[in-house]
Amino acid sequence: MKKTVRRTAVFWLCLSLILCLISAAGASLVQSNFGRVTVKDLRFETVSGHQMSALLFIPENATADTPAPAIVCSHGWYNNREMQDLNYVEYARRGFVVLSIDMYGHGNSDNLPNGDWWKPENNANGMYDAVQMVATLPYVDASRIGVTGHSNGALASRTAVLLDNQAETQLIAAALLVSNDAVYTDESGNFYNMFGNRDAGIVACQYDEFFHRVAQADGSRSAPRDYIDQSTAQSFLHFGEDPQGLDVRQSYTMYTQEIDGQEAIRVIYNPEITHPWAHFSKQVVTSSVEFFDAALGAPNPIDGNNQIWQIKAAFNALGLVGVMMFVVSFAVVLVQTRPFAALKAEPPVQPAPALTGKAKTWFWLSGILASVFSFVVYMFGYRYINKLAAVMPQAGPTFIGVWAASCGLFALLLIYLGGKFTGQSGQAATNGVKISPKKLGLTVVLALTVALSAYGLVFLADYFFKTDFRLWVITLKAFTVDKLPYILLYLPFFLLYYIPNSISINSYNYFEMGKKSWINTAVNVMWNILPSVVMVIVMYGCFYITGHMPNEFFPFFGGSIIGIWLYPVIVVLAVAAVVSRKLYRATKNPYLAGIIMALLVTIMSCTNTLTVL
Repeated sequence: MKKTVRRTAVFWLCLSLILCLISAAGASLVQSNFGRVTVKDLRFETVSGHQMSALLFIPENATADTPAPAIVCSHGWYNNREMQDLNYVEYARRGFVVLSIDMYGHGNSDNLPNGDWWKPENNANGMYDAVQMVATLPYVDASRIGVTGHSNGALASRTAVLLDNQAETQLIAAALLVSNDAVYTDESGNFYNMFGNRDAGIVACQYDEFFHRVAQADGSRSAPRDYIDQSTAQSFLHFGEDPQGLDVRQSYTMYTQEIDGQEAIRVIYNPEITHPWAHFSKQVVTSSVEFFDAALGAPNPIDGNNQIWQIKAAFNALGLVGVMMFVVSFAVVLVQTRPFAALKAEPPVQPAPALTGKAKTWFWLSGILASVFSFVVYMFGYRYINKLAAVMPQAGPTFIGVWAASCGLFALLLIYLGGKFTGQSGQAATNGVKISPKKLGLTVVLALTVALSAYGLVFLADYFFKTDFRLWVITLKAFTVDKLPYILLYLPFFLLYYIPNSISINSYNYFEMGKKSWINTAVNVMWNILPSVVMVIVMYGCFYITGHMPNEFFPFFGGSIIGIWLYPVIVVLAVAAVVSRKLYRATKNPYLAGIIMALLVTIMSCTNTLTVL
């Protein structure tokens, strides 16, 4: 039996490593266009005096003798340079030199004090610094440089254009703003053309949580799905003229006009998607490719619908699967070894008998209470937790961390009340909750070994292949040592959730349910994700029906960003339930999975967000 368990774990461990290798190698092949694009990981000092991190993509057609047009692209708030992979893969395939940056305060670029991002001396949070650097490269045609970005990356692009307007020699020839607005009026409130004779486009998502709303005469704001009909959009398409009395212009049409002796383009793309979906959308990539081909001239023209970035995304996602398989299998292998043998459950833990009477009633009642508590704290506690987030170095991990810790403490309260209600208060000695200091110390060492080894795979992928493991907003990426203090700061918040969550799922709610063993696990997964799923349905159901987010009607009802933050939460909480169950069966130790998941989630959260000094 012992040999069978170990052999099985070793098999899954080897398979996990193979999956991670396939993921990294496959993603690297795609982003390098199968060897036709050179990928460089840069750290450089910018003209504004800060270190910038960026990925540089140099297609083989770009040489000193045949300089190519270039595109500088940027992620949005709380993201990093790799979030532009759909763009840099497709632009580089078409012969553009591409620089994908970490804006200041993000990824591996320098942090700035809160509020300093858009000061002129910081050059559009680094976007204009990047433009100036690219213009010096010998294989770049400095007369054909474009800028683009998602959300606050679009704001950075817009700000870079405004800075470029004041420069003695203008460097930006085209700008595409994805999921953000242009500046439509001057200081006097009159419509004007901020882009001059540059080519300019806007991707205005019809269900954008933040932008493309216009104040109406009755004091309300228009819905983003009506943006194309608003005066702002129409003025943009009319090159800054007051649109009153002019023809109504449409989305997905490139309008041209001669300005200062040069033909300029204006276009608005209006996809029926949400704000964050714009950086994971084939439709948006098609629009982006077509825009820059028209604006800058692609050296290797390829139809916009011909895209391969989805293959890279699939390889990256395979790496996430591999890492989580590694976490479980490596932990199981280690508990079979002499140093950690004291943590092994022999035989593997089996479910308790099916619940009856008060115990069964409490299982369903406590799940409902926990879900309601989670919903209320997240949706209605935002305004209060956000006050704390405003003075902490990372707003996202603060809000999610406080919410998570609150739910974890509430879970402990429910366990205590459940023992009183059912008369079964004395289970701690038999279900793994009661643990000796020696075993707890050994658990911490094992959890650290597993979690850090898992991130070791991430660093190996970054070092050898310049890739990471990700799917859309779920990201495991390499990071610099300056992130460690933030990880240590936020780790207690997540420990206060994932340890009680593992205790609840395994020590008190692991019992026979139905005819299949996986049914109980599935139900516990359901309880873990139910509040988040309901919140997403409520928020986006309202958005789809009315054209407005709930907080636009009721300011106390959360904020626009918290719906987006729930996307990765749903996946992570589902995975956490499965991982904790598998490790509990092998160890009868609810703390091991709780600590491992807290470490992984804290690192993931603190290395993929905005950091302020």
